[in-house]
Amino acid sequence: MNIGGAESDLLVKLMSASSKRAELIANNIANQNTPGFQRQVLKFEELLTQAVGRGTRDLASVEPEIKLDEEAESGADGNNVNIEFEMNSMRQNRLLYDTYASILASRFEVLRASIETRF
Repeated sequence: MNIGGAESDLLVKLMSASSKRAELIANNIANQNTPGFQRQVLKFEELLTQAVGRGTRDLASVEPEIKLDEEAESGADGNNVNIEFEMNSMRQNRLLYDTYASILASRFEVLRASIETRF
């Protein structure tokens, strides 16, 4: 039995994707001076949006994808990490994670209150 429901499972998956994205951003920052390094990005929310657009009902089947960023401009050394962009990405990702965690906590608080009211 899944007490939290499919929505809670999706929130947990979103939080997991945000955690993985944070790891990739940290790796990008760590390699900002490595010649030839190409930054990595994690695509998940975009894939969810596409799945919803196609009418997919089982969003839990959507998996995050790690890709090389081929759109960012590379410097003379072939490295395409931009520290300002990475720092902004880190802040945005943190806000997403905190939002997902807050929504999940609220869902479980409603569930807890419901159980306490019944007993």
